[in-house]
Amino acid sequence: MTSSLNPPALRLQQISNHISNNANTSSVFQNVNAAPADVIFALTSSYKADTYPKKVNLGVGAYRTEEGKPWVLPVVKKAEHILVNDDNLDHEYLPILGSESFRKASAKLILGANSKAIMEGRVGSAQCISGTGAVYTGASFLSKHYPIKDAACYISKPTWANHRAIFEGVGIPVLEYPYWDPVTKGLDLKGMLNTMQTAPNGSIFLIHPCAHNPTGVDPTPEQWKQIADVMEAKGHFTFFDCAYQGFASGNLDKDAYSVRYFVERGFELFVAQSYSKNFGLYSERAGNLVIVSKTPEIKTKIESQIAKAQRAVISNPPAFGSRIVSTVLSDEKLYAEWEKNLATMANRIIDMRKALYDELVRLGTPGKWNHIVDQIGMFSFTGLTTPQVKVLKEKYHVYLTDNGRISMAGLNSSNVKYFAQAVDDVVRNH
Repeated sequence: MTSSLNPPALRLQQISNHISNNANTSSVFQNVNAAPADVIFALTSSYKADTYPKKVNLGVGAYRTEEGKPWVLPVVKKAEHILVNDDNLDHEYLPILGSESFRKASAKLILGANSKAIMEGRVGSAQCISGTGAVYTGASFLSKHYPIKDAACYISKPTWANHRAIFEGVGIPVLEYPYWDPVTKGLDLKGMLNTMQTAPNGSIFLIHPCAHNPTGVDPTPEQWKQIADVMEAKGHFTFFDCAYQGFASGNLDKDAYSVRYFVERGFELFVAQSYSKNFGLYSERAGNLVIVSKTPEIKTKIESQIAKAQRAVISNPPAFGSRIVSTVLSDEKLYAEWEKNLATMANRIIDMRKALYDELVRLGTPGKWNHIVDQIGMFSFTGLTTPQVKVLKEKYHVYLTDNGRISMAGLNSSNVKYFAQAVDDVVRNH
């Protein structure tokens, strides 16, 4: 029978019937698997949901005051007031590679004011979405332009989890080099150097220049020399990930030692910088990728390719965090105040290391605990086992990662004895 509906109405009826008939059909995304929750953020959520009054959060990598509160650096507040009252500022787009003043100040910060590479015009940079974005930007460039086909990136074992995800995400195979010695609870230099020596020439090595995450173990200057000797002999490419300059020891120059040493020896390298920790700008995502090349011409070519890629991904970076950083780094008085703020954070963490060590010694906790004070930076690799960590969470409401890593910033004079007693119990009985 011929329909009495006109053609447009008939078409609408057909569409309606199709939707009705297929309302319960499967989604085109039905085979997508749920990704596991991020370990750190899941840990924080569990902590927040816990109502136990003595709960302790040692998972999140963010500075906390003696009162256990987030801290906005006083110098950051001053810089914010300067920016708010600057009538010349607007909200126009930044250049694709970011704020020039921020980029230059960042390179100077990590390489030093008298860097020969800067003076020779061999240093470039790109403002990125914090340190994570800087590592990604550098990895993405290497995946397309690194001349050695199928070169793998070697990351430390253990390492920050995102390192593997970033490099594998851009198609670069990821292997590991030994870093943590569970016996000495220090650096496995022999294993590290052996891997560098046996890796194919021209491999990529991702290295923490200071405050290694998660172990808190850093090479000495003499060990850095040995590492550089092997890296140079094998023609490996060095990719530094620097998230804690100034935050580790409280001294900006000391924490930049390894990077400057490699540059002085003539290495071409990348440095990912983050201002989340040392400026407390966690949510502002201010970061930078420094490029040290052999010639100014090569630097310019690398920057052009990074700009092309960045245009397609983020178009251009956000301004506010980078303006805070460049305001402080370009003002002598603010810079000096920032150094004092850094010392405040670094020294509090150093004090907590000593307090924890002293309490474990007082309790007579089995084992040697000198690694707590020998390590540096925000994190300590305690040596606690996964079953022991489970007891700490369930019995004592202490939240830390399963590998025994703790954020020293989560300790204070109110909870350090409680934590030490909990550790003493699990070490003795579990």
